[in-house]
Amino acid sequence: MAKKLTIDEFQNLIKERYFATDSARGLSKTYIWLSEEYGELARALGKYDAGDGDLENLAEEFADVLAWLATLANITGVDLAQAIHDKYIKDGGPEGT
Repeated sequence: MAKKLTIDEFQNLIKERYFATDSARGLSKTYIWLSEEYGELARALGKYDAGDGDLENLAEEFADVLAWLATLANITGVDLAQAIHDKYIKDGGPEGT
């Protein structure tokens, strides 16, 4: 397996490859792309839950959702690693339910 990426590395990879195109598309249209990817992930999860899942496709859909989420974070200037730290690590993070 190749080296695993940190959240920072992944967000930077997505920024380097896609920022110009994604920022030109704009926030609203980029969010629609993310929504479409959520739908594809939902279908893949449904197949998986029914015992007819394709793990390779499921993994691809998870990766797509993360990539589009990173794209939106890049467009808005949100540092995902910092946001995750502040929400889930700093001060013990929120309590689970």
